[in-house]
Amino acid sequence: MHNVVREQRLADLRERIATIERRPLLGEGMALPGDRTGAGGQRNAVLKAPPGLLHEVFADEQRNAGAALGFALGLARPLLTPARPAILVLQLGHETEEAGLPYGPGLSSFGFDPAQLILGRLNNPAELLWAVEEAIACRAVAAVVAEVLVAPKALDFTNSRRLALRAASSGASVLLVRYGQVRESSAARLRWRISPAASQAPPFDARAPGGARFQVVLEKGRLGTGLLEAGIEFLLDWTADGFQPAQGGEAAGGRRDRSRPAVHGAPSAALGDGLSQAG
Repeated sequence: MHNVVREQRLADLRERIATIERRPLLGEGMALPGDRTGAGGQRNAVLKAPPGLLHEVFADEQRNAGAALGFALGLARPLLTPARPAILVLQLGHETEEAGLPYGPGLSSFGFDPAQLILGRLNNPAELLWAVEEAIACRAVAAVVAEVLVAPKALDFTNSRRLALRAASSGASVLLVRYGQVRESSAARLRWRISPAASQAPPFDARAPGGARFQVVLEKGRLGTGLLEAGIEFLLDWTADGFQPAQGGEAAGGRRDRSRPAVHGAPSAALGDGLSQAG
């Protein structure tokens, strides 16, 4: 009887994961610059991803840490609900001295109530991964943002696969914020490359600072059938409603080759790209 119940639970989990994988990552009617659906890139489109996904958010240089962390928090904010009112930001204790911590007043300008964020400082990568898994098992958590400056050996394909399955099962998203130009194979559903972009001047004073703007490359994954695919580069503005396409939309050059060499000895990146989480 125990084995029958276990097999039924596994079957239910596989079906739930398969349903998530089939679901478009942009809601109906939403389009972003670079789409090929004929919508032409709607200015009022809002970038959102459904819950229960594993993301990787990369910045090539640590000096762009603010943009990478801000983008990850921007993806996490729409996941907040009355039933899931918390987002965790986890970092390694010794790395916070270099990367810094999220700033409360700055978060408020992002539309975040700082009380909704829980900050965690862990001693080593193994503790950080354990904390991520435990956090996404909590039904009050909407997303976990884990920032890692130096890629640890513990964050291999096997562990990323486990995080992806746990996220899909729990409904809480995981966003791994990482740095450097090397891309290891992983089971992340979406991989983003982020850098800051020059803001648009506000209309009342051309010399005043504008809102946050992000140069975004979708390196892995697809946002809805026929919409954004890996290799598309575009600009996003942060607004009160979330991420929206900047005026001018897709960066010059459109689709570009943004592949990065994998770590020597690591499995092919294609393995992670094509592997079904319904397994």
